[in-house]
Amino acid sequence: MTTSSTTTASRPPQRFAWVTGLKPEKAAYYRQLHADPWPGVNRMIKACNIQNFSIHEREIDGKLYLFAYLEYTGTDFAADMARMAADPETQRWWKETDPCQSPLPDAAAAKKIWADTKELYFLR
Repeated sequence: MTTSSTTTASRPPQRFAWVTGLKPEKAAYYRQLHADPWPGVNRMIKACNIQNFSIHEREIDGKLYLFAYLEYTGTDFAADMARMAADPETQRWWKETDPCQSPLPDAAAAKKIWADTKELYFLR
């Protein structure tokens, strides 16, 4: 595995979490994709200094939602995310996953799929 030059082991990872909707008619396909993710996409995630990445699903009042969590160990999150976004295999993956998702209103207004969250508590 090759990681970017922004990796650091001297500080604790940064934690990020997001939420988005999941279209019911696309839920089975989304689950299928994530049951067998593309190896190149997983390699790129790791190469961009991401660890402990997970996506969780929850139904609330008849609507499906996804919650994503990751830990970032690099020093330039924006640069690593730009690197990931430029990766052709990741772009193909997102062309499969994005149509499955239903952005929350604030994310949609910002032309984003995932809405940012704010960490309220972390047990050390």
